[in-house]
Amino acid sequence: MKRPATRCVMRRPGAPAPSVPPVSAPSRERSVTPEVVAEHGLSPEEYELALGILGRAPNMTELGIFSVMWSEHCSYKSSKKWLKTLPTEAPWVICGPGENAGVIDIGDGLACIFKMESHNHPSFIEPYQGAATGVGGILRDVFTMGARPVANLNALRFGSPDHPKTRHLVSGVVAGIGGYGNCVGVPTVGGEVNFDPSYNGNILVNAMTVGIAAKDRIFYSGASGVGNPVVYVGSKTGRDGIHGATMASAEFNADSEEKRPTVQVGDPFTEKLLIEACLELMATDAIVAIQDMGAAGLTSSSFEMASKGGLGIDMDLDKVPQRERGMTAYELMLSESQERMLMVLKPGKEAMARAIFDKWELDFAVVGTLTDTGRMVLRMHGAVVADLPIDPLAQASPEYDRPWTRTERPPVVKPDDVPARDWREVLKKLIASPDLASKRWIWEQYDHMVMGDTVQRPGGDAAVVRIHGSNRGLAMTTDCTPRYCVADPREGGKQAVAEAWRNLTAVGARPLALTDNMNFGNPQKPEIMGQFVEVCEGMAEACRALDFPVVSGNVSLYNETSGQGILPTPTIGGVGLLNDLGRMATLPFRREGDVVVLIGDAIGGRGGWLGRSLYLRDILGRAEYAPPEVNLSIERRNGDFVRGLIEDGRVSTCHDVSDGGLLVALAEMAMAGGIGVSVSTDPSQAYAQPLHAWLFGEDQGRYLIAVPEHEADGIQREASRVGVPCRRVGITGGETLTVDGGEGLSVASLKAAHEAWLPNYMEGLKSP
Repeated sequence: MKRPATRCVMRRPGAPAPSVPPVSAPSRERSVTPEVVAEHGLSPEEYELALGILGRAPNMTELGIFSVMWSEHCSYKSSKKWLKTLPTEAPWVICGPGENAGVIDIGDGLACIFKMESHNHPSFIEPYQGAATGVGGILRDVFTMGARPVANLNALRFGSPDHPKTRHLVSGVVAGIGGYGNCVGVPTVGGEVNFDPSYNGNILVNAMTVGIAAKDRIFYSGASGVGNPVVYVGSKTGRDGIHGATMASAEFNADSEEKRPTVQVGDPFTEKLLIEACLELMATDAIVAIQDMGAAGLTSSSFEMASKGGLGIDMDLDKVPQRERGMTAYELMLSESQERMLMVLKPGKEAMARAIFDKWELDFAVVGTLTDTGRMVLRMHGAVVADLPIDPLAQASPEYDRPWTRTERPPVVKPDDVPARDWREVLKKLIASPDLASKRWIWEQYDHMVMGDTVQRPGGDAAVVRIHGSNRGLAMTTDCTPRYCVADPREGGKQAVAEAWRNLTAVGARPLALTDNMNFGNPQKPEIMGQFVEVCEGMAEACRALDFPVVSGNVSLYNETSGQGILPTPTIGGVGLLNDLGRMATLPFRREGDVVVLIGDAIGGRGGWLGRSLYLRDILGRAEYAPPEVNLSIERRNGDFVRGLIEDGRVSTCHDVSDGGLLVALAEMAMAGGIGVSVSTDPSQAYAQPLHAWLFGEDQGRYLIAVPEHEADGIQREASRVGVPCRRVGITGGETLTVDGGEGLSVASLKAAHEAWLPNYMEGLKSP
């Protein structure tokens, strides 16, 4: 389900609609009682609004349609007020929020189309199918607009490794992502994985797809042309996924396992056929509008297409391809069976379109006609089974300005007040911790090389995919630090955007735009709603400062189980452009004898920021204090400087400094390249700080580069001229990582521990 356009004016219905006679309903339909209304997730006030719109009581089919269209998942009724505050425009933005996916201009007559969406609740209930259909759904959002998908990414959050369900959930989700993406033939090139007890009862599975299209062949969903045929294509409709959108808009409780029937079942082989058939038809002039059947299935796709065009639809449900007998109108409209699309075709193009879908062995059915009534009229077995006004459901759903409170800002901790530990023991523990340990076990289950255009594989700062047939590339990443967001949501929102921007910059890409996946708890709790509001404030500030607009996204609320909410998790999916793949940076050390230079330094002269750090959490067992500050002007200045060095061909090794701080980043570069590094704490710094704070503080806006000796002095002089802090911190070489010449750690032993944790965990073994 797409996010509403930020520029859209939401219209509430005016006076009640004229009284309309009730439509037919099968005799076996349940009566619409207050209990049935509550089961459908509508509040008494929302039901009264529905009665005013209809001028009569709805039947069950109509109630079901109101229920899914006004669910949190589809209507964004708690969030759209704040989503409208996010910046969505830039000269290179072709289409921002409001369509199936965002569209940006990448030059040479091409556009990049991308989006991220959640499949959280389904993946907790049924991890394989929940994750698989999350991948399938986001792929359809992208190719619906005319793009060939070129890459998938995912951002996964699981509960504590000690929780009895975590291993099962990790196994199922990873298998589902790999099973679907590998079969459909789109590489899975990047993502992130975190573990935290807050996700014990509510994991997060955020899926992202990036595609490329001709800029002049982009397809939209607004229907036009009274009398034009409405066409259903793809798989047949079954009973899987009914009320999936409603389930995704409610908290979990003890009976969540019983919700398995609301989880869809995917077929990646059919999806592959659907991609090819749609792209083949898109090469003709037959399509007027096209929409994926995602959340709320046939209901949302038909209502949204008609609403955007200001038209109505007369639909015959008997013509909908069905794979199960005796399906009701309610089931047909609410099913979320996968691999289905709805199109409006030009008159006379039906036979040609049918021939294409027949060739690809997919269903094709003319199920309706566009009208000028502004109403959705559904017919079945010769009778009208639903008759609803379209705009009040699609555009004027309730919009809430829910009460919210600001999160109290925690105090800033001084580095001297955080106990020091031996750096060797700290590094060994951090590098093998659940959050920082290698995720190779996961990404090796994904085909990240299919299509032959993957230039940077998983494991670096950002994935890079070649724009086919050229020497240009797209960089992409997913980022968020939930432990920062829960401590200070505004600063955490800024940091999530800044880190995505920084990871794109670290490979040499110019960041262009982002998609987001806003995962939060129950918005009816003022403290949770406050987290959402403040994250939006921080994101908006960062997007403006970094020229990094939001072009698409998804909101997932009610991520709670028995009243226990997740950490606020605004996942950012960033996309950037490299104009010359020959001038691209990667993370590993390449040569012995290179000078390692730190670009950027402590903000405000304090340095060694340990509040909410992994050092504090994983070494000392404390989750407290303020997260690091994000100074956006410094972030922009440092990043632009680093990117310029990469674009000039002077830097080919670069890594941003983030979780775990400076020494973890250096260790990651050493492990990736198999080359050691001698780290120096040369006291030429402008301030004094304890060694453990300098090594493990998570100060923002910093990069490590490795360059030949003859380049280092020149880079330092240039940095000084533009006010960018720049200092030597080490020399590459040997087989160990040392600090100030003392006893070091072998890179091989670090890598062994780094690589071992996840495979050992999944096999039920203890890491060494």
